[in-house]
Amino acid sequence: MKKISIVTACYNEEANIRDLYIQLKRVLASLDKYSYEIIAIDNKSTDKTADILREIATEDKNFKVILNSKNFGPVKSPFYAMQQSSGDCMVYLVSDLQDPPDVIPKLIEKWENGAKIAVAVKDKSKESPLMWFFRQLFYKFISYTEMESSNIIENFAGFALYDKKIVDIMKSCDDPNPEIKSFVSDVGFDVEIVKYTQSARQKGKSTYNLMRLYGYAMTIITKNSFFPIRFATFAGFILSILSFLIAIFYFVMKLLFWNEYNIGMASLIIGLFFFSAVQLFFIGIIGEYIAAIYTRVNKRPLVIEEERLNFDDK
Repeated sequence: MKKISIVTACYNEEANIRDLYIQLKRVLASLDKYSYEIIAIDNKSTDKTADILREIATEDKNFKVILNSKNFGPVKSPFYAMQQSSGDCMVYLVSDLQDPPDVIPKLIEKWENGAKIAVAVKDKSKESPLMWFFRQLFYKFISYTEMESSNIIENFAGFALYDKKIVDIMKSCDDPNPEIKSFVSDVGFDVEIVKYTQSARQKGKSTYNLMRLYGYAMTIITKNSFFPIRFATFAGFILSILSFLIAIFYFVMKLLFWNEYNIGMASLIIGLFFFSAVQLFFIGIIGEYIAAIYTRVNKRPLVIEEERLNFDDK
């Protein structure tokens, strides 16, 4: 009997985690020819999420729980939980019920037909139209600027099935800041796509604020594209030529019309502020790449566990 691993990550999801468990059990009941395990990792929730996870683990020995010693962020924690799976395939989905468990049988069907990776891609979403617009803009930017062989899948947020072979590659991954979208594009296997409509969050409040989204976006960009830093170099070269030509123009005009031509403080101040802003912007871009290098060389653990339940000690 083949074994399916279901992995989900939680942070302050007390309103959703039991509903997710009930829906997963219903889906798994229809897949009765498979054995299963459900792995939930909690990122040091400040509500009752951990207590509910412990209750479910007591009721169902196939429900495994990892409780982190602190909040390690929304990227490291899920990837670490994926590495703990032991099934013939592994399905990851978020715990806020925006990834519908009913899609899982379709992913398994793709896997049984030979797919090593079957991803669920949002073709529609009931989230904020403004947020959807910015997501599409981001994917367009990535697809236009990526310079390596990677190919980020548009509207793929991690909800997918991964064959055991892919999970074994995850386990050998030595990246202190892994990112699942980049990982899927890097492993190089053909990817099957299942489309679905993302529902709106019904309960609870998302912890993904603007700064988290920005940090996640910069992680993807620095992993997959050299365009920003090369654009900074190119723009610096162009602006240097432009500045030199403007300086020559002012110099010639002053020589020809010494008494009549007044350079003026306004133009000098505007030019100073403009080029200072450009320099700060490009220093920030360089800083993002340096921060990515710093994270890499630190080699800190993805997650430090405080407690785990229902795992075989062996």
